[in-house]
Amino acid sequence: MEEKITAAITGRFFEKFTDNLTLDVAIVGAGPSGLVAAKLLAEAGRKVAVFERKLAPGGGIWGGGMLFNEVVVQDDTLDILDGFGITHRQAGDGFHTVDAVEMASGLIFGARKAGAVIFNTISVEDIVFHDDKVCGVVILWTPVQRLDMHVDPLVVVSSAVLDGTGHPSEIAAIASRKAGVRIDTPDGTIMGERPMWMESGEVTTVENTKKIYPGLYVSGMAANNVSGGFRMGPIFGGMLLSGKKAAALIGKDLP
Repeated sequence: MEEKITAAITGRFFEKFTDNLTLDVAIVGAGPSGLVAAKLLAEAGRKVAVFERKLAPGGGIWGGGMLFNEVVVQDDTLDILDGFGITHRQAGDGFHTVDAVEMASGLIFGARKAGAVIFNTISVEDIVFHDDKVCGVVILWTPVQRLDMHVDPLVVVSSAVLDGTGHPSEIAAIASRKAGVRIDTPDGTIMGERPMWMESGEVTTVENTKKIYPGLYVSGMAANNVSGGFRMGPIFGGMLLSGKKAAALIGKDLP
């Protein structure tokens, strides 16, 4: 029996892995913006995989604000939550509270059921760069990376890459540093996240969601870090809207 269980797991995983070596969209980071984008792109018929370095996808949602596991969203994001079947409660002044555990698990489940594949414990350590275009991601098991083992990575090719890595905007940083490209910001570089200002941060999170270089897009907190937006904290409406905008932009650009 034991060998049959092992064979079932390894066989099905490698079938899934091999089927996703060539993608329409590789999303790096399974936070709220990445998961929303994954669901909408998959529903539109795009081949999408999300690569998350942690064991549990969901980004910073799980802990809510300072481990009080509730988060806040605004009126204009309720259609997104409803699309995932996530419960929300009025909190007054145009705000709504959402149970953080339900939101994280609901976004994960919704993206997966729409057809997006989620690979956890996989880190993206580099990009594929051909003819002045970002063409995919270079991946490695997170434990291998953290143990600093001398192991070569593998490659996933994609028509578009979405950086949803949060505050560090890791994929944009790789493109800027290693490829030496000028990205679509006022000074052509990663401008860095500014201090907390929730109202401004919510707006700029969506405004800064864009294509920053051929084949490379940014969403969520990564978008704000790239373009110098303010931090927004445990309010998640802007990140949901950012994922929706990213999906629309990528979908429009793909053939």
